[in-house]
Amino acid sequence: MRTPLMQVAQARAYFLDLQSRIVAALEAADGGAFLTDGWTRGPEERLQGDGLSRLIEGGALFERGGCNFSHVRGPSLPPSATQHRPELAGAPFEAMGVSLVLHPRNPYVPTVHMNVRMLAAHRADGETVAWFGGGMDLTPYYGDEADARHFHAACRDALAPYGEDKYPRFKKWCDEYFFLKHRNEARGVGGIFFDDFAELGLARSFEMTQAVGDAFLGAYLPIVERRRAQGYGERERHFQAYRRGRYVEFNLVWDRGTLFGLQSGGRTEAILMSMPPTAGWRYDWRPEAGTPEAALYERFLPARDWV
Repeated sequence: MRTPLMQVAQARAYFLDLQSRIVAALEAADGGAFLTDGWTRGPEERLQGDGLSRLIEGGALFERGGCNFSHVRGPSLPPSATQHRPELAGAPFEAMGVSLVLHPRNPYVPTVHMNVRMLAAHRADGETVAWFGGGMDLTPYYGDEADARHFHAACRDALAPYGEDKYPRFKKWCDEYFFLKHRNEARGVGGIFFDDFAELGLARSFEMTQAVGDAFLGAYLPIVERRRAQGYGERERHFQAYRRGRYVEFNLVWDRGTLFGLQSGGRTEAILMSMPPTAGWRYDWRPEAGTPEAALYERFLPARDWV
């Protein structure tokens, strides 16, 4: 589909406003300030553009978290962006969006990821082809039925105006995408995920993407407020570090966004802001039967209907 420059400008304005609104709400929840790191890349570099990284480390609530905006242009789409669109291999492109990952300090507060993005490829015949992607997913260390139901209900409600098929379809896509194939286990309780999406037309597809971004705070912050005061000890912190190791494995082995950023010559620090501050691995470890840790594997990681 053809993409007027005005649409690109509107998308940029929306993504920057979304980042600002989310960071303000997260700062209010944590009580600490996010660092601000603006950056630009000039014509002498492989990837041109600019971005705004917002990061917190050592916060009262968030041990580490980031909410980044980027708008980059490059001479050729990387393989991770053309595996489903081989006809665009080699086309110059621009990509923009907001991506966030939050790693709370308290093991009873889930880690969360959200991303909304637009990618446009400029074909040799003068046509610009654009599509959208995004979603959000929840990664608890100690599962809670109410948390999972609330998060999925927020995702369902955000997508409802765009067709009854969207939530079940994107929920299934999320379950399949955020899955560690080498471990045969899910990363968390899922949420929604969509990519290469333009089937509603440019304006309506972008509107749906905005609805997902706008739903994030309502999906996540009520969970934070319910769980943040729950007491924990070394046992819970050790298990949190172990499960964070799974998060690292997924992002470095399977995540298309991480691969896109690294393959396209993106800013490494911003790309890897999704990593937790600490993580752990144990050799062939299994939780004891009947424990809350075992319940995560038995009741929460297997794909199921939450709403």
